[in-house]
Amino acid sequence: MAGDFIHEQGTVEHTPSSAIAQGKLVVTNGRVGFASRAIAANATGVLKTKGVIDYSANTSQAFNDGAQLYYDSTNDNLTTTSSGNTLCGRAVGAKGTRAAKARLALNPTGP
Repeated sequence: MAGDFIHEQGTVEHTPSSAIAQGKLVVTNGRVGFASRAIAANATGVLKTKGVIDYSANTSQAFNDGAQLYYDSTNDNLTTTSSGNTLCGRAVGAKGTRAAKARLALNPTGP
C-alpha cells in the first residue's frame, strides 16, 4: 500500500471556532503554533510549529538567550512564567526588561 503526503513537518492543520488574525500565536492540543496567514472561523488553516518569529513580550521581564519561553494567552505575549502558560520555545538572543518584542524559536525540540 502506498502512502499519502499530508504536509511539511513543522506545521499543523487547525480549524478554529473563531477567526485568527495573521501573526498570532495559538494554543491547540497543548502546543503553540503561529498563524502566518489569517484563518477564518470554522475553516481549516495551517499553523507553523517550527521556525523563528518576533512576538510581543512581557515588558517587565528580561530574557537570556536560550531561556525557555511560555505563551501567556491572556496577555497575548511571551513570558518566562510557566504557571498558567504554555511552553512555546526558547529565546533567540537576549531581551531587555523594557523591550516590547522577543525573538522566539518555536518548539525547537518538538515536531
